[in-house]
Amino acid sequence: MNARASRPVGTVTRGTTNPNRLRRMDRWIAHTQGRELRRVADAVAVDLGYGAAPWTAVELLGRLRVVAPRVTVVGLEIEPARVAAAKPYEREGLVFRHGGFEVPIPQRPVLVRAANVLRQYEEGEVAGAWERLCARLAPGGLLVEGTCDEIGRRHVWVALGPEGPRTVTFAARLGSLERPSDLAERLPKALIHRNVPGEPVHAFLRDFDRAWAAAAPYASYGARQRWIRAVRDLAGDWPVSDGPGRWRQGEVTVRWEALAPRT
Repeated sequence: MNARASRPVGTVTRGTTNPNRLRRMDRWIAHTQGRELRRVADAVAVDLGYGAAPWTAVELLGRLRVVAPRVTVVGLEIEPARVAAAKPYEREGLVFRHGGFEVPIPQRPVLVRAANVLRQYEEGEVAGAWERLCARLAPGGLLVEGTCDEIGRRHVWVALGPEGPRTVTFAARLGSLERPSDLAERLPKALIHRNVPGEPVHAFLRDFDRAWAAAAPYASYGARQRWIRAVRDLAGDWPVSDGPGRWRQGEVTVRWEALAPRT
């Protein structure tokens, strides 16, 4: 569909949001995509489905401008009333538009962030939404799609390039975890129904729990040191694609193909 199609693609979701909810995802985006956002003149980042209040788009601009001072953020919402409510928050570098998965803006975005959007769709709709969004990306662009809890303590997201999914990142406030598999409740729609025996994501979380249990002696040094040790052990069997600098943030990123659904 043409990017300027008059009718937005998608359905209205609940739209619930909270300030600072997406800080973990934003921190990762700034680290991994900051160079590309700086490289592209007039780079645009899209906050797709920001919800009933514009906090996530406002915060995304502030966080990205630390690493890419010229970036512009476009908040897109399929519900016109939400766009109207966000308009007073527009400023230099931040605009709000009516739209959906077609991403109706003139430029190809260097970043599309879709947080807590596809969770409310059917699993069978995910691949089509991913394909549509990835087709709108600029060369070198990134789609980040995932789910978090209401106050952003636990978050799991998939990063996709124009060619498709690349990685899955698990991130948490470590003090909130009893075990890594607690993150299963925040798996994105493409994976949440696959956390069953025989599926790779189930095996990954099982092995992560085992590594966490084995790292229990490190708990005396704090949850962060225990997490780092567990991830280091996990990386012996799973294609972990980041390193200790990110693990210290309560993150771990794994190649998509290792966790992709079998069917």
